[in-house]
Amino acid sequence: MTPPAPLTWQEDGQTRSALWVADHGARPPSKVMVVDDTLNAGTAYRLACEGTGLLWRGDFQNARQLLQALKRRLDRPARKKPVKVKASDNAHPTPSVFNAHRQAQSQRARVLGQILIELQPDYSIALRRAPDVQAACQQAWGPADGQHRVVSLRSLQGVIGSFEWRKNGVEVPALGENLRIHPHYGVFSPVRGEYVQLVAKAPWPEALKAHSVAFDIGVGTGVLSALLVRRGAAQVVGSDLSERALACARDNLQRLGLQNQVQLLHTDLFPPGLAALVVCNPPWLPARATSLLEQAVYDEGSQMLKGFLSGLPAHLYEGGEGWLILSDLAEHLGLRSREELLSWIAQAGLQVLGRMDVKPVHGKASDETDPLHAARAAEVTSLWRLGAAANPPVN
Repeated sequence: MTPPAPLTWQEDGQTRSALWVADHGARPPSKVMVVDDTLNAGTAYRLACEGTGLLWRGDFQNARQLLQALKRRLDRPARKKPVKVKASDNAHPTPSVFNAHRQAQSQRARVLGQILIELQPDYSIALRRAPDVQAACQQAWGPADGQHRVVSLRSLQGVIGSFEWRKNGVEVPALGENLRIHPHYGVFSPVRGEYVQLVAKAPWPEALKAHSVAFDIGVGTGVLSALLVRRGAAQVVGSDLSERALACARDNLQRLGLQNQVQLLHTDLFPPGLAALVVCNPPWLPARATSLLEQAVYDEGSQMLKGFLSGLPAHLYEGGEGWLILSDLAEHLGLRSREELLSWIAQAGLQVLGRMDVKPVHGKASDETDPLHAARAAEVTSLWRLGAAANPPVN
């Protein structure tokens, strides 16, 4: 999270201020206007496009309806002129299309983020028909500290949704019947379970019989650490740079009764020592993240991927394996080639022992109006089994 900064506005002839709370990358609006139920959607859309923050003083449910109206206006051109792209057209990489899509999504988020809600010092909302969001805000931002805050309604809805995800959990069949992972705010949920199934089915390395230690690099919710224990690893060490992720993993491992078999470390990439198996599911697209959740999707310059590959040989027992879980979506978008990936593997002194592939199943893969449909339709998620090369390159 970006450290809260003051947001100032004029109201009832007085200058007022509150802390601006936003995921990193979201700047506070330079101009704030106090509005209520009399504001129509057309005016709201114009002001939001100009970058004016609309601090809501009317009925809370009407603010929600206004946000939906803005979404319809933003999405209207796409509905009028849907562009269908055939998967066969994917022979031509489209990094420019990807960049244009991200820019459009960023602009959309900026406009929708202009409807603002003030939170009282105890995280309550002093608006008619406002929901009770105190517990959700506490889970996302910590205990209330007696200060007024302003947050975009869209971000607040994300906090509320995350609270429900955490409360209800996500069922992960690979862990066992009716077992769930409970993602925390800002930690990516394992809703795309195909990569978890790959880890559940990959052949168990022989080296684990002599050294039953595995590393989980970028532990996230802890789902892969839990699965490795379920599969027979006596000890797993999970690492992450995110304190949120470590807290989330700790919570999930305790829920599953596995906390004594998984050690969690706040460190970049590798824990100290050796392992018979090192698993890593890095962000799949080489681009800059602009939000907490995007950090699980975008890896600028493929730094985590390259760091994992280059450091892996030094952390493997003899005969050990590294499992790299990676989608090839970046290849279909022209952001990274298969040749580049294979060259990084070879330069690290590694060889490919095997690869397991699966086609992801998600709604966007069948949405022909999505500008990235061709790439998404062709996407394959793979588990690369890597081991030390017999004749590693001399640096």
